[in-house]
Formats: sequence, C-alpha cells, structure tokens
Amino acid sequence: PQHVVLYPLVSKSLRNIAAGKDPLEGQRHCCSIAQLHEHYSLGYPDLDELQKNPQPLIFDIEVLKVEAPGSYQQDPWAMTDEEKLQAVPLIHKEGNELYRQGKVQEAAAKYYDAIACLKNLQMKEQPGSPDWIELDQKITPLLLNYCQCKLQCEEYYEVLDHCSSILNKYEDNVKAYFKRGKAHAAVWNVAEAQADFAKVLSLDPSLRPVVSKELRSLEARLREKDAEDKIRFKGIFSQ
Repeated sequence: PQHVVLYPLVSKSLRNIAAGKDPLEGQRHCCSIAQLHEHYSLGYPDLDELQKNPQPLIFDIEVLKVEAPGSYQQDPWAMTDEEKLQAVPLIHKEGNELYRQGKVQEAAAKYYDAIACLKNLQMKEQPGSPDWIELDQKITPLLLNYCQCKLQCEEYYEVLDHCSSILNKYEDNVKAYFKRGKAHAAVWNVAEAQADFAKVLSLDPSLRPVVSKELRSLEARLREKDAEDKIRFKGIFSQ
C-alpha cells in the first residue's frame, strides 16, 4: 500500500474519460489541493472524502482485453493536431463501412468523432481564413453523412439544425437541401419541405425522379393524415 495524494484528481480524470468527456474538464493548472479549495468538490463524494482524509490504497488491476500492436486507437482528445488530421480519413472510412453494414448508430458515432477532430483544429484558425475554410469543407461531407444517420434514427430536428447551418454557408449544397427537405416532411413542415425539394430540382434537375418520389410520399401521408383527422373530428362532433 502507498499513500497516493493525487489519486482523487487522477480518478476524476479517468471517470471523465469513461464518460466520454475531456479528462481535464473543470480543471486548471494548479495543485489538487488548490483545485479542491476552488471548486469545493470533485463531483464524487468518495473522492472528496479521500481528498480530505488521504489513506493507503491498494489497486486491483484486471486485464479486460489484449490488443494487437498497432490496433489501439486513441480518443480524439488524446491526439496531437497532426494525429487528428491523419485519423479523420480512417475514421470516415470506418463510419462508411459501419453504415453499409446497417450499423447506423455506430456509424454516426464515427462521423461525430471525425467531425470533433476537425472542429478542434478549426477552432485554432481565424474564421474565414483559407485554413479555416479548408477544414470546413472537410467537415461538411462528414456532417451530411451524420445527418443521413440521424434521418434513419428519426432524429429530424437535429437534421434540420445541421443542414441549415451548412446552407447558411454553402447555399448551393444539394445534399443539404435534400436531407433538410426529408426532415421537414417527416415533421409535417409541408411548405418548407416543398421549398427545399424545389431548390434541389433547380440546382440539379437530374434528381427529379428522386424528388418526385419524396413528394408523392409526402402527399400520400398528407391524404392519410386528412382521412384520420376527419374520422377523429367526426367522432368528437357527433358526441
């Protein structure tokens, strides 16, 4: 056994990592005692108690799995800027493969990780600068892939938000209009959906068959909804 004075702070970082957070979240560059004095709590009662009353600790280490050399992938927060840039195409490829396998949620997580890497790099650049724009153009296709996953997961308002953010910068992005049109249609924003699909056709007339299919589907859903509403209101007024 050994006294480990800094263990509560280390444990907090490890718990943040396990929760997918930045391990240094809420920390400043000062000693653990100063951290405790400033924040009064580490966020975990057991760690607070250990911080106040240090005591010998014994660690039991269990091997969960053994990975082959070169197979370990760092979390984005642990990568250098160069490692982030190199990792993005690989993560993108992994996301595409998961999507082809029908693992939509897992694919979305991969796209999110790739976007996070690029966003982290972009924050270090002057908005609108050539480097910032270059990174943004790499983010856009990843964000559209992420939106495709969210469409399939029926998380339509997130799709509306992300596609609108893309279109605020790139007014001629056909894929963003199409995905936003599908999301609008799903949440019964009929006029907005029709406007987005019309924009798709004006930008790329070759997509008319695909757009026509979406519009027919929307019209069929509207007729079905109208029929259901008539039955429902008929029941109300006949009482």
